[in-house]
Amino acid sequence: MPKTNKTKPGKAERTRAEDSARAARAADEHGLDFPRAWVEFPDPADDEQVFRCDLTWLTSRWTCIFGSGCQGIQAGRADDGCCTLGAHFSDEEDEERVAGHVARLTPDVWQFHEEGTRGGGWTQEDEDDGERQTRVWQGSCIFQNRPGFAGGAGCALHILALREGREPLETKPDVCWQLPVRRTYDWIDRPDDTRVLRVSIGEYDRRGWGPGGHDLHWWCTSATSAHGAGDPVYVTYGPELTEMMGKEAYDVLAQLCARRVHSELPLVAPHPADPTGPEAPAPR
Repeated sequence: MPKTNKTKPGKAERTRAEDSARAARAADEHGLDFPRAWVEFPDPADDEQVFRCDLTWLTSRWTCIFGSGCQGIQAGRADDGCCTLGAHFSDEEDEERVAGHVARLTPDVWQFHEEGTRGGGWTQEDEDDGERQTRVWQGSCIFQNRPGFAGGAGCALHILALREGREPLETKPDVCWQLPVRRTYDWIDRPDDTRVLRVSIGEYDRRGWGPGGHDLHWWCTSATSAHGAGDPVYVTYGPELTEMMGKEAYDVLAQLCARRVHSELPLVAPHPADPTGPEAPAPR
């Protein structure tokens, strides 16, 4: 007589909970393709360069919610945020810069200080592409202090910067302080046989991670739960954007963003994850 398939105790409840969580994430995130407003302007500091900037993203109310509702990029590891995979260095200079700050980390700031300095080290090569990156230790970046650590949860390099009165972009790998702003480069050949470098500044959405980005458990830039900041991205990420663009170009961008936010006309192509928020600072 055939055996009857029986559901193990608790399995049905777990399945329902997982389905519910999956549905909640789907409802929280918006799709990748929607109208965007872009602006292009020449770099005031370099006549061979132009900036193309995504106003829809830069005037959105996104904010990092690490530790305050972030669901993480890997299921079951919400406390990791986007640190699960470690951080790839952009080049040797990036790694050398970070190494100088790692040398100043102490056990009261860095939970895995002993492992990172006298154990297996704090760098490794990516198994897939061989590129240099921060080491993954116990399931996440070795610099990520876990919840409950006396020195504070989150990136030890970020905590170091705040303790020293620095901007975190000074101490962290490039990819860490730039996320979720994405900078790309394209050479543009013009009809008059001139050539300019177009630098695009936009949203680091799931596509920015490559094909694997579509498999991330959750991603914040298109999630309504991460769009509740009082100020728009171009204000909250002012130091990072200034570092990526230069001060003169950032000042131009800030004026264009502020004019968009303060326009009396309905906002063209707002970010779909955005709620209606308080007004941004007036144009300077």
